[in-house]
Amino acid sequence: MLTKAETWLKNSLDYEFNDVRLLEQALTHRSAPGANNERFEFLGDAVLELVISEVVFRAHPMAPEGDLSRLRSSLVKDTSLAALAADLGVGDYLIMGGGERKTGGHRRKSILADALEAIFGAVYLDAGFDAARTVIERTFGDRLHEFPPVDELRDPKTRLQEWLQGRQLGLPEYDLVEVTGQAHRQRFEVGCKVAGLETTTTGTGTSRRNAEQRAAMKMLQELSEGNSS
Repeated sequence: MLTKAETWLKNSLDYEFNDVRLLEQALTHRSAPGANNERFEFLGDAVLELVISEVVFRAHPMAPEGDLSRLRSSLVKDTSLAALAADLGVGDYLIMGGGERKTGGHRRKSILADALEAIFGAVYLDAGFDAARTVIERTFGDRLHEFPPVDELRDPKTRLQEWLQGRQLGLPEYDLVEVTGQAHRQRFEVGCKVAGLETTTTGTGTSRRNAEQRAAMKMLQELSEGNSS
């Protein structure tokens, strides 16, 4: 008779473990006694990277290495994996210490993402690479066929620099305008300007990098609107 976790996995991803102990360990957080899923997560991460790399490679035969990396990253980053895990209901089957569960550990994004990778690793150990690839493809579903535009995956500072270079314009300059708030909750305001252009934009964020990215995004919007008019 299947356990609740086995039944869930069978219904969700149409996979049944030969060795149920692998599934149990994949679902065991380090806060619980006994063997946990950290080693499985390590293995699952590698298997996932290879599967998604191949999918992206075949789907974009003309894309350069940088774009392939960005596309892969958009699929395997922790926030994406956590969303997939939440949709599958992974948190309901996690084995963890009482304190961790009481503080909402079964809903924590990093824990969900790690557990999903651990499941992939466990499937690989249980039945090999082809089985793991099938489970990964079922997990991602249509996401493996609906890729975001590559341009949107580049960070705003990179996109702004490429936009300016494509028009033989100077590189943008970022100046720190102001830092406010306490040391542990600072807000940064940064200005962005381009030599030869009158436009100046500002961005704010919890780090200087975030503020620069937002200032760059505003500059891109300003220049794109001006270029289209």
